[in-house]
Amino acid sequence: MSFDLHRPATVTEAIDLAQRFAPTARYVAGGTDTVIQINRKKIDPAHLIDVACLPGLSEITETADAFTLGALTKYRSVETHPAFQGDLRMLLEAASVVGGHQVRNIATIGGNIVNASPAADFVPPLLALDASLDITGPTGRRSVALRDFIIGPGRTHLSPVEIVTSIRFAKLPARSATAFLKEGRRRAMEISVVCVAACLTLEASTSRCASVRLAIGAASPKAFRPEQAEGYLIGKPAGKESFAEAGRLAAEASSPISDVRASAGYRRGLVAVMVERALTTCLQRIREQNQ
Repeated sequence: MSFDLHRPATVTEAIDLAQRFAPTARYVAGGTDTVIQINRKKIDPAHLIDVACLPGLSEITETADAFTLGALTKYRSVETHPAFQGDLRMLLEAASVVGGHQVRNIATIGGNIVNASPAADFVPPLLALDASLDITGPTGRRSVALRDFIIGPGRTHLSPVEIVTSIRFAKLPARSATAFLKEGRRRAMEISVVCVAACLTLEASTSRCASVRLAIGAASPKAFRPEQAEGYLIGKPAGKESFAEAGRLAAEASSPISDVRASAGYRRGLVAVMVERALTTCLQRIREQNQ
């Protein structure tokens, strides 16, 4: 392993370095994915551009109707942020199961997204929130929906010289709750066998579903939204019967692989059960908010 390490002071300087040393340059932030790939000889960059200390990219900001996470926000920051203790609790739940404490203190949200693993724990909650990414490159800034950004395993619509700078999503309306569930072969520091994020909003004066957003990880080449299951629930009474049917529809929409962690059939079964459980958890949380 041999490379030159560069530490730019600004986003513009980082992009200039990436252009100068392309195609042998690679950005690195927390390094929890990049270093593993270098050690396994999957990548061999001649230049590493360390963006971990770029100013202004590690804050969580809140406005009246939205949140913005800097791309360099650490999982530990999400896990402990007071704004994510309520109806956005799935963000806290997903952040708290990423690796161990050491990993969560250094790994970044942006790095997890750009790595584009089908089993990335933090991508499904952001998909369920309809998050968008802000990206800066040599020709300026652009915004892209997260659901359009990831193409497949390890593949995104990000050019090698562009940088994801922030992730944005809207706040939820009243009578909303979220939940994140992860299943692995062991209880800690494990890659997901399946993970599910759910975001449920009830109608103003009934127990019927007004809005449902589901996102599933590790059950297809990339995390996905089971739109048929989401659409089925709109206007339906929130409860065991409708949630179980949504789980069945979500399992039908999945396309998991068999590997050393689980068979495809087992993963489909997990999707059905976990979608039902995640929605049930959301319903319980909405009821608790209104007590």
